[in-house]
Amino acid sequence: MKTEKLTTEALKQFNREKVYQYIYQQKTTSKQQIVDTLKLGLSTVSQNLTALEAEGRISRDGFFDSTGGRKAQVIQIVPTYRIAIGVGLFKHELQIVAVDLYGQPQYHYIESLPYSEESDYYQKVSKRILEFIQTYAYHPDQILGISIAVQGLVSQDGGRILYGEILKNQGMKLDYFSSLLPYPCRLEHDSKAAARLEVWSHPEMDSAIVFLLNHNLGGAIITGHQIHSGLSMHSGLIEHICIDPNGPLCYCGHKGCLETYCSADALESIAGLPIPDFFRALRTEESRNVQLVWNNYLYNLASAIRNLNMVIDAPVIFSGYLSSYLEEQDLTAMEKIINSSSPFPINKTYLIRGNHGEFAAAIGTALFYTQRFLYQRTKIEQEYVVTEKK
Repeated sequence: MKTEKLTTEALKQFNREKVYQYIYQQKTTSKQQIVDTLKLGLSTVSQNLTALEAEGRISRDGFFDSTGGRKAQVIQIVPTYRIAIGVGLFKHELQIVAVDLYGQPQYHYIESLPYSEESDYYQKVSKRILEFIQTYAYHPDQILGISIAVQGLVSQDGGRILYGEILKNQGMKLDYFSSLLPYPCRLEHDSKAAARLEVWSHPEMDSAIVFLLNHNLGGAIITGHQIHSGLSMHSGLIEHICIDPNGPLCYCGHKGCLETYCSADALESIAGLPIPDFFRALRTEESRNVQLVWNNYLYNLASAIRNLNMVIDAPVIFSGYLSSYLEEQDLTAMEKIINSSSPFPINKTYLIRGNHGEFAAAIGTALFYTQRFLYQRTKIEQEYVVTEKK
C-alpha cells in the first residue's frame, strides 16, 4: 500500500481552500460549524480564518442568535473579492456588467452603440470597459477577466467569429479587443452565454431548451448540465428552424426561419410599435390588433416548443429582452397551444422565465471567469487529497 504524503505547506493550503469552499457553499456560517462539519481542529480553523480574512477573502459581520451560550460570529466570503466583467456586443447596443463570485450583477452599463468593423469601434468599446472598471473603483487584481458575448458563432477556443451574418463580423478576432485590454479576454456566442447563466441559476436542472428572446432570436441546448455546441458549434440555433418555407426572408438568406416570427425585431415590425409601447397597449387592452399580433406570436413560439419537445424532453427557459415582459397568462396560453396538438402534454411549470432580462448574455458570459476561479480553488483541494493506492 502506498500513501502520497502532503508537505506541511500543501496541507495548510489544502485546509485553507477546504474552509473557503465550505464558507462559499454555506453563504453564512460560524467557526464552530466549520469545525464540526469539516472535522478540523479549532486552532486549525482559527488560523485559516485569520489568513483568509487577511487576504480579504472572507469577512466576519454580526452575530447569530444566541442558543443559550455566547453568540457565534457570522462568517461569509467577500463576494467582490474577485469580479468578472461581462460585455454584450449587439447590432445596436453595448452592455457591460460586473459580476461577483456568487454570479450576482453588481453594476451595469448600457449604451446605444451600433456595431462597426472599424478599428474605432473596438477602441471605443475597450475604452468604455476600462472606464467602467475605473468608475466603480475595481482594483486590477480584482478583475478575473473580460468575457465578450457577441452575435455570431464563436470558435471553440473563444478566439474568433466563425459565422456572423447579423453583424457581418465573420472573421472578427479576439485580438481586436485583447490587444487593447490588460486582462484575460475571450469571445462567446450570446446564446451560449445566456445558457451558461441558466446552468448556473438552475444547478438541479440536467437538461433544458433555452430561448433567447432578444432583438434577434437565439437558442441553446443544455444536456447533462452542459451547453451542447455540436460538431460545427451550431447546436441549439433554434432561430433557424424553418416553420414556413414560403415565409419572410431571414438574414441567413433563407425563408420562414423562426427568427422572422419570434424575434423582438420581428414582433416590432409586425406590430408597427416599439416593444415597450406594444406591451403597454397589450396589457391595457388598448388595441385589438395588438392582441391578435401577440396571439400569433405565442402560437408560433409554442409550436416551435412543441416540436422541440419531441427531440428533447426538457424544461424550456425564456431568457433575454422579451422574457421580462412575459406574464403567467402568456405561459398558460402557450401551454394550451402546445397540449392541443401534442401526444405528450407538458406542464406549465416546465415553462420558465429567466430573471435577468436583456442582460442575460452579458451576465452569463462573465460567469465563465467566475466558474474558472471557483474551479481552480476546488482543484487545489483535489490535487492535495491524500490517496491510497493498492
